[in-house]
Amino acid sequence: MMYILPALAVYIFFMAYPMLDSIRLSLYNSNVVPREFVGLQNYIDLFTDKTHSTRFWGAFKNTWVFFFFHMAFQNVLGMLFAVILTNRTMRGKRFYHTIVFLPCTFAVTVTGYLFRMILSPVLSGPAFKSVGLDCLVYHWLGDEKTALAIVSLVSVWQWVGIPAMMFFAALQNVSEDVLEAAEIEGCNSWQAFWYIKYPLILPVVGMIAILTFVNNFNAFDIVYAMEGPTGPPNYATDLIGTLFYRVGVVGVNVTPPEPGIGAAISTSTFFMLLLGVIPTLKVTQTKE
Repeated sequence: MMYILPALAVYIFFMAYPMLDSIRLSLYNSNVVPREFVGLQNYIDLFTDKTHSTRFWGAFKNTWVFFFFHMAFQNVLGMLFAVILTNRTMRGKRFYHTIVFLPCTFAVTVTGYLFRMILSPVLSGPAFKSVGLDCLVYHWLGDEKTALAIVSLVSVWQWVGIPAMMFFAALQNVSEDVLEAAEIEGCNSWQAFWYIKYPLILPVVGMIAILTFVNNFNAFDIVYAMEGPTGPPNYATDLIGTLFYRVGVVGVNVTPPEPGIGAAISTSTFFMLLLGVIPTLKVTQTKE
């Protein structure tokens, strides 16, 4: 018990207390001195006020799209890379490990500004045209139809190494005896993966899905680096994280921040995450 006290104290001080205080703050109007208790009024304003509700549901939808890109591309590619890297006959595994994981070591702001320059038709357009890639010369980040997809794919590129390494570690723990027995029985590579490896690593698959879900609903930095805190163009890349920052921390244009509304956004997001995490845990964390 004594060994976990330091970690427990850190968790309570930096995680549990701020979360509970955020719930408390959401019940107050912090724009007056002293703070005025308003009950659930901040939540009512968030979901019914035309300005707040439009921005919230827009950011909510964009966050789900952002999450879908990571589940469909980041985690699927991570699994594919892990399966390839666990091939017993493959050479140069360490080199490919490094290549896959290297983008994760970059600062998000560096990645964002780098791709912002690469995708700029003004800065990189002449270079693309000189090698015959005219089709890539387009204002990708300035088009409402493509901006969110591009930002999502850049984030996928940077973080695909995390699920790849987690899947790799899980696949490494699958017993060779079981795989050899399946091979003797005439099981091909696809059957071995789908009927043996995948069920055995299902708890890891569930944990990665949960981490992706939670991280995406807290995403902020990549949008801030590539597009800015307002989620341009026309809020097409606005996520829950950027909305919270804009409303609860810095304010909108000349309007001062509204900590009560910001706390209501964060509290609502927390309960939405619970609704997604708990069923996923029940489905994937099966008994051995």
